[in-house]
Amino acid sequence: MVRKKAGPWSGKGKIAAAKSRAGRPARRAAASAGKRSATPAAPADEKLQKVLARAGYGSRRELEEWISAGRVTVNGRVAKLGDRVTETDRVQVDKKRVQQDRLAERRSRVIVYHKPVGEVCTRSDPEGRPTIFANLPRLASARWITVGRLDLNTSGLLLLTTDGDLANRLMHPSQQVEREYAVRVLGEVSPEMLQRLQEGVELDDGPAHFDAIVDRGGDGANHWYHVTLREGRNREVRRLWESQGVQVSRLMRVRYGPISLMRGQKPGRWEDLPDAVVNELRQSVGLAPKMTRATGRGGRSRRAAPGDPRRNRPAGRGGATRRRPK
Repeated sequence: MVRKKAGPWSGKGKIAAAKSRAGRPARRAAASAGKRSATPAAPADEKLQKVLARAGYGSRRELEEWISAGRVTVNGRVAKLGDRVTETDRVQVDKKRVQQDRLAERRSRVIVYHKPVGEVCTRSDPEGRPTIFANLPRLASARWITVGRLDLNTSGLLLLTTDGDLANRLMHPSQQVEREYAVRVLGEVSPEMLQRLQEGVELDDGPAHFDAIVDRGGDGANHWYHVTLREGRNREVRRLWESQGVQVSRLMRVRYGPISLMRGQKPGRWEDLPDAVVNELRQSVGLAPKMTRATGRGGRSRRAAPGDPRRNRPAGRGGATRRRPK
């Protein structure tokens, strides 16, 4: 005798279906009660200057000055130092509203710019001199923050980022971030002078010294050295050499922290660091890694010569491998 399977509407199937229907109200009630009892987590609050720095408005120190000057409001009220905000607050800078998406956690972007001699590091110059910002990639909802500056007659590596926290850490004296320069010196340099420069000399704004001096050779009266120091006072490298009675005829920054100027990167060009390198840079100054993309981007300034044949050239220490823009 062949026994038929119990269908949903016959025999045992009817009992099972009835039990299932009977259990539904209880399950629905439990789910409904769970929804009612669950309360949405309150958005985390953070210091106002930290949020604005992350949004790319500037370094924390600079933004603290903005807040003290009354340039920032929160929910219609003039902000003060110590205020904390969330993503839901209405924040305005110079009477212009900060878009809500800029208050949220954002990806950090860092570019390496090869600054040529003759450009200034300000956004506009009253004397009409060329500015580095004319050559940088445009940003839709952030702004570039320079990590330190180079004077008009100094060339080389300049880091720029959209991350105010990172910029602040990289520039802060407490982090002791190394800066390396290639220097061409005009004049006689003795071993005693090199010793004094490493032991320390007195400048107008206090004592200063080089952590390392490496002889790189040269002909005639001009001689090349690579020098390393851990602070960024105005014209400090030039003033140190001038204190010994010699002149700097050429000065170029080749490294900032773990990031070196990429071999073959021409003046006026920028390179976008991959996110993995940016996170390593953040961790080197005690910051946590941030959200990343799959790959970094390469780019060139508008003034750079087109048709560059370099593709996937190996980077210098910490630098980005450049990809030709499409």
